[in-house]
Amino acid sequence: MSETRVSTPFDARSTATDVVAGVDLTGRRAIVTGASSGIGVETARALAMAGAEVTLAVRDVPAGERTAREIGAGTGNRLLRVSPLDLSDQRSVAAFVAAWDGPLHILVNNAGVSATPEMRTAEGWELQLATNHLGHFALANGLHRALAGADRARVVSLSSIAHVQAPMVFEDVNFRARPYDRLLAYGESKTATALFAVEANRRWAGDGITVNVANPGAVATNLGRHLTEEDYAQLPAFDFKTPQQGAATSVLLAAGPQLEGIGGRYFEDCQQAVRHDPADPLRGVADHAIDPAAAARLWQLSLDLLAGAERA
Repeated sequence: MSETRVSTPFDARSTATDVVAGVDLTGRRAIVTGASSGIGVETARALAMAGAEVTLAVRDVPAGERTAREIGAGTGNRLLRVSPLDLSDQRSVAAFVAAWDGPLHILVNNAGVSATPEMRTAEGWELQLATNHLGHFALANGLHRALAGADRARVVSLSSIAHVQAPMVFEDVNFRARPYDRLLAYGESKTATALFAVEANRRWAGDGITVNVANPGAVATNLGRHLTEEDYAQLPAFDFKTPQQGAATSVLLAAGPQLEGIGGRYFEDCQQAVRHDPADPLRGVADHAIDPAAAARLWQLSLDLLAGAERA
């Protein structure tokens, strides 16, 4: 990275509440996907605490409504909405976009699935790519006009350290020719979410929209429900965060004044990440996840996949 790295007063132990202390989001509208569990709840809570109107975009609407009530009672913010959204279903994404009205200041692409057995969507797409990347890609593009119509809109795309071993295999993103590997597919989907931010920021900066990547770190949530003991044995010894700490980087990118006008970058532990060094396997961003050429290629491939699904 040639630009000056962004440094903030926060670190790996900081919480989402720490990050929004003194931040006023009154009058600003936010969407958090996957906001009924894990770090999505804490992301929505922190934004609501700062006064934003927050829409919890969730697959499980009753769970989302319980979460909204709990956040509202705890923060005193009554500007909480719950809307159905299944990112693996393009019809659900289209319905959510069609129902949105007015400007959108903050979009946090938080929802995700991890290490699932081989599963495919109606389009035949591998589930992790379809949910983590393609669903959010369609959502953000569908909401582009709402983001452009807002003042200094921000988009946050969640990635993972799993990306470092998984550059995109553009010729076979849906594992049709390769043997399916759950962990590799997850890593590639998280490379995709990082590349999305790079190209989205390039395309949309002129509309006043900044797009950044957040690696929340290792957090013990139901995202890991498909991981086995054998899977965990293959993974490095993570220093697990609480959900409140895991949400901090997302909230910083969504609301922190330190990020005003800054986009196209990858953050972890509330700081812009350094280049990944294999000697330090739990930190940094790999070159393949922020490569502008790869980002442009993935964008076009994603458009082609979505167009093909519409024609089918």
